[in-house]
Amino acid sequence: MAHRPLVFSGVQPTGNLHLGNYLGAIMRWVALQERYDCIYCVVDLHAITVWQEPQELVKSTREVAAALIAVGIDPRKNIIFNQSQVPQHAELAWVFNCIARMGWLNRMTQFKEKAGKDRENASVGLFAYPTLMAADILVYRATHVPVGEDQKQHLELSRDIAQKFNNDYAESIAGNGHGTEYFPLPEPLIEGSATRVMSLRDGTKKMSKSDPSEYSRINLTDDADTIAQKLRKAKTDPEPLPSAVEGLKGRPEAENLVDIYAALSGSTKEAVLREHGGAQFSAFKPALADLAVSRLSPIAGEMRRLLADPAEIDRVLADGTARAAAMAEQTMDDVRDIVGLLRKR
Repeated sequence: MAHRPLVFSGVQPTGNLHLGNYLGAIMRWVALQERYDCIYCVVDLHAITVWQEPQELVKSTREVAAALIAVGIDPRKNIIFNQSQVPQHAELAWVFNCIARMGWLNRMTQFKEKAGKDRENASVGLFAYPTLMAADILVYRATHVPVGEDQKQHLELSRDIAQKFNNDYAESIAGNGHGTEYFPLPEPLIEGSATRVMSLRDGTKKMSKSDPSEYSRINLTDDADTIAQKLRKAKTDPEPLPSAVEGLKGRPEAENLVDIYAALSGSTKEAVLREHGGAQFSAFKPALADLAVSRLSPIAGEMRRLLADPAEIDRVLADGTARAAAMAEQTMDDVRDIVGLLRKR
């Protein structure tokens, strides 16, 4: 059965989005909208697998929605909404909980990392959230998902769940007029190498909103002075920039700043080093700060404008919710018929 190409991706509303989120994922989402129908979801149900302050969660949900709009995702052409407003995600997740096997979930490395040594005190939601992730994608029968390295395993699980559903209910699927399969097996969408942005304080650690140091990251809400100050204070080493990429080996902080420059300029590390090789960081950092400010300040400004009018953000989310819910309910009508659950009347 041929499925219409459709991209789905989601981002958690857990604090400010930062440069790593932008260069690693969201910047690519902007490009995808030129070639695909896209659904972008603020996954607030995933966020509550660990404790969230309720009012902060509301604020963060609006901030992430504002960021998606500010970076250039068109909410008229695409669907932007928050997950909890479309209850079909949770309904399909329960069906998938009954399809997925405990052994599959036990192999999920992210649960082991997030739960740490005290697995017995982790929430059931944290353990089972890969089935909700599968439901997020498949409730729209999405065919493509932009993924980073840390999400490939979850996408594989989504494919396994889709395949098992199709196999378990093959006769019912055919009997309800859906051919030989109902759900597509979603494909990873990897276009070029996503920039892995590291901490400005430690080039061996990924940039993270959970880092206690504000100087470890550049937030999308930072103003021009803050961006420049954070880059001036970014950790480096005493050597000048090399003229070739091989010279960055063993210099994680230097490589991180070169990577950021290349990503923001739409260039490559090789090209950056051809231009700046031999320069001291006292010269390179101001050039990087100017570039970062020119790219990020308009985003921060648009976010501030949107956040000053929460009703506008809520209107965008409500419109996206209505469009998403119509698609999701069609899927759930089909799934109820296939599984043998009485339809809503």
